[in-house]
Amino acid sequence: MIDEAASNIAEFLLQIKAIKLNPDSPFIWASGWNSPIYCDNRIALSHPRIRTYIRQELVKAIERNYGRPDAIAAVATGAIAQGALVAESMGLPFVYVRPEPKQHGARNQIEGDISQIRSAIVIEDLVSTGKSSLKAVEALRAANIIVKGMVCVFNYGFHTAKENFKNAQCPLYSLSNYDVLIQKAIEIKYVDAHHLKSLQAWRKDPEKWGITK
Repeated sequence: MIDEAASNIAEFLLQIKAIKLNPDSPFIWASGWNSPIYCDNRIALSHPRIRTYIRQELVKAIERNYGRPDAIAAVATGAIAQGALVAESMGLPFVYVRPEPKQHGARNQIEGDISQIRSAIVIEDLVSTGKSSLKAVEALRAANIIVKGMVCVFNYGFHTAKENFKNAQCPLYSLSNYDVLIQKAIEIKYVDAHHLKSLQAWRKDPEKWGITK
């Protein structure tokens, strides 16, 4: 049974074009992969009702799965706004983590006051392979902060991501995911049923999908 919140978020992201599906005319990711999906969850920030719904579900997911941390940490830059909203809602300190330390000034990788933080939940907007997300976890742990887990808005569900989070011993909870999205896209006739096979094939082997020999 599909979680109602996961289904609602998938539909919202499709409605506002934060997620676009186009199997017939693939997008090209920075990695060079051909992809039938493009995701920019920051667009949800421009829609107050959807922004609030996502923030509320993030808070519920944290409280239900991890309990109350000392702080909320967000992965820069896509998750900073949602992370700050979650921290404000929970009355918690907020910090964010850069991919790498700054090359000037204090050369911080973690931005914010971490002097009293013992544990944190990490907020991420989108998880693909998980490598960039887990850099934030590594930085927090290097600062002697216990990472209780990560909550993301959307997860592609790649096998490599599952392995990366497992190896990092970092629990991951996603509000919505690719499987739910595809089911919702067909339900609301965003894509035709004949696209289903192509969309499923991409998730199984995204690196080779769409490559013609």
